[in-house]
Amino acid sequence: MSTRLLAGLLWIIHWIPFRVMGWLAQPIGYALYLLLKRRRKIGAVNLALCFPDWPSSQRSRVLRQHFCQAAQLFLAYSILYWGSEQRIRRLVKVEGEHHLQAHQGRPVILLSPHFLALDFGGVRYAMEHDGSAYLASQRGAFNEISLRIRRRFRQPLLVPRAEGIRPIIRALKQGIAFYYLPDQDLGPKESIFVPFFGVQTATIPALSRIAQMSKAAVIPMIATLQANHILLRFEAAWENFPSSDMAADTLRMNQFIEERVLAHPSQYFWLHRRFKTRPEGEASPY
Repeated sequence: MSTRLLAGLLWIIHWIPFRVMGWLAQPIGYALYLLLKRRRKIGAVNLALCFPDWPSSQRSRVLRQHFCQAAQLFLAYSILYWGSEQRIRRLVKVEGEHHLQAHQGRPVILLSPHFLALDFGGVRYAMEHDGSAYLASQRGAFNEISLRIRRRFRQPLLVPRAEGIRPIIRALKQGIAFYYLPDQDLGPKESIFVPFFGVQTATIPALSRIAQMSKAAVIPMIATLQANHILLRFEAAWENFPSSDMAADTLRMNQFIEERVLAHPSQYFWLHRRFKTRPEGEASPY
């Protein structure tokens, strides 16, 4: 699909009220659940690994809900692309901004795990603040659409991951917050294995390193789908972080993500192969 065609489709969709998008997303999500067999299998494996004590019916229900919520937020990307600033402010409500204000003038890392609404939180933050992030390229027209959405209100510093952490450290020292998505499997080269829901998981320990090098405060920033809006919530900065133990810091990060996932289990992004990289001699679960 061309960028122009996709943008035109989003223009049509953006006229639909967000609540109605939720209604439309139910049959769309169920259809995607049935049609996207490979992604459904990945999600089912991830949920089984993280929640082995849940009955299979509960895991299936959460996964179906995940597809429906993902469908609603995909429709709502049209609002990020075409909606007015006022509409986006109404759509994405903010709580806990005083935690951010308490560290004004200090380097800040915004810790944002992979919840479905994370881009909505990022755009809402960018309306009022400068920021930096690693650049995650997507395929074709979706990449151009994503870049335009990110740049609608400000010009964030987007750093290719291959450039490492030095550009991020420089930006932090200049007062530009770093929007950090920590929970991806980027392979064994720079990962360490720490538990995530009891599963040894290849995890990048960069949060500890970046916080140590920049003297930045780590402030969680979580965006979640509510009944008729999206809630962007800032939490208190972590105390006594980083420590002198990088592995312990990385485990603390995973445990924090676990707690937030348990609060919104269907909204965590279950469809990527989080457990692809395994300890030596252990087969991939996928």
